Amino acid sequence: MTDGTSIFIGQGGGKAIDLVLKRANRHGLIAGATGTGKTVTIQGIIESLSAAGVPTFVADVKGDLSGLAMAGSPTTKTHEIFAARAAEIGYADWTYGDNPAQLWDLYGQQGHPIRTTISEMGPLLLARLMDLNDVQEGVLTIAFTVADKEGLLILDLDDLQSMLAHCAERADELTTTYGNVSKQSVGAIQRSLLQLRSQGGEAFFGEPALTMSDFLATDDKGRGVVNILAADKLMASPRLYATFLLWMLSQLFESLPEVGDPDKPVLCFFFDEAHLLFNDAPKALLEKVEQVVRLIRSKGVGVYFITQNPIDIPDTVAGQLGNRVQHALRAFTPRDQAAVKAAAETFRANPGVDVTTAITELKVGEALVSLLQPDGSPAPVERTLIKPPRSRVGPITPVERGVLVQTDAVGAKYDTLIDRESAEELLAAKGAEASAAAAEAAAKTEAEKAAAAKQKEDARLAKEAERAALAQQREADRQAKLEAQAQRAAEREAANNPWNRAITSATRSASSAAGRAVAGEVSKAVFGKKSGIGASVVGGLVRGILGGLFKGR
Repeated sequence: MTDGTSIFIGQGGGKAIDLVLKRANRHGLIAGATGTGKTVTIQGIIESLSAAGVPTFVADVKGDLSGLAMAGSPTTKTHEIFAARAAEIGYADWTYGDNPAQLWDLYGQQGHPIRTTISEMGPLLLARLMDLNDVQEGVLTIAFTVADKEGLLILDLDDLQSMLAHCAERADELTTTYGNVSKQSVGAIQRSLLQLRSQGGEAFFGEPALTMSDFLATDDKGRGVVNILAADKLMASPRLYATFLLWMLSQLFESLPEVGDPDKPVLCFFFDEAHLLFNDAPKALLEKVEQVVRLIRSKGVGVYFITQNPIDIPDTVAGQLGNRVQHALRAFTPRDQAAVKAAAETFRANPGVDVTTAITELKVGEALVSLLQPDGSPAPVERTLIKPPRSRVGPITPVERGVLVQTDAVGAKYDTLIDRESAEELLAAKGAEASAAAAEAAAKTEAEKAAAAKQKEDARLAKEAERAALAQQREADRQAKLEAQAQRAAEREAANNPWNRAITSATRSASSAAGRAVAGEVSKAVFGKKSGIGASVVGGLVRGILGGLFKGR
């Protein structure tokens, strides 16, 4: 049903409705109420793209798109319905078949883990993910700037948490350079990080980071690999889901070269529950989505939004979607009626189709389809019966999933988490060095204080010893003085004693008499018997000597 330049979608208006591969990168919208056949439509388009050698990525919100990896079976309850539809639209070569698939899961439970680093995510998407206000986003941006400037890798949430704490410690310095960094804002971001951890976001950040080339593979038969993301658990954290898918688009845009309009897309990206990307999204994020969708076309990537209500897609983005498949809508409420009217106005008119009426009358597996023609213009809308899928409708079993994960081309490349040296470790090391330096400085200060105290104590003891020696000397001098005084007093007392005076007087008398006798004898011996001056002198000398001798006794 195809010539290699297009893929068969279904039959409408008595002709085959084909999607031109060269225009498949012009993006698309698949919309419709729940239970109207959107999943089967997605399945059929992905199967045909894979057969044409185009890799695809699809978020499996309900779990049933994992059936793309396995062939359908004629024993299923849908077989008769699909066989009848294939006959009705003339799909003669319809048979069951599988597709080469790679299974992924952010949490690493139902497929290979998908990780990226905090640095690759960037502050804008992280701010969206953590629901930060403008001020907090500014502080987050400052943290990224400081990390880049100082060569600190922010790979996971622990790194970001350490970097934020580091910025809080340097708040005064950073405020002067980059603007206000308040500890209150840092604290608010840290609390948002805790909430992100509680939602399982920690599993998404780290290494090894996803290599986009693993999404762009073909098998040995030339079929494009179908990358299926298990998103059923991820849907419990809608902000993480939307941010992750937007990150993927951004990474594809940044990593792929410009190719213009290739003969077939490099990759087609199917974004289920697309309204989650736009709910409560700030203006800056909407502008980012619009920019990526508008520019990624020239990279050869087609983006297909899948949602229940077409008005969930902002006009600035919806205007970029050239290929449209609209399943039935219910017009029970004013909003539903507005959606029907809006959807009808987006199609190129066809005189034979009353779009507004048909949207509410479409049966399961039927859709209003308008695809870009080879010249790039939209084809008139046709009421189309969508072709049946070749693969299984419904989820694969856990055993089948395990076998697929173990045997696909990715292998164990992403299965083991790598924790290399990054901001957390470097900042911890710096903190340890600073603590050691502070401890060393404190120890040195304490040693200096101890030495000074010892020196002061030694000086005090020396002074005290000196004072004691002086006191001892003074006491010795005083004792000597007292002894001398006592001696003199004793001598005076002795001198004043009547007995001593009598003895002294007797001694003097004796010495005087003896002196005169000796002197006389000496004088006679020297001068003879003559008397005169010489004899008187000699006699006086002798008496003095003898008096001194007696006195000394």
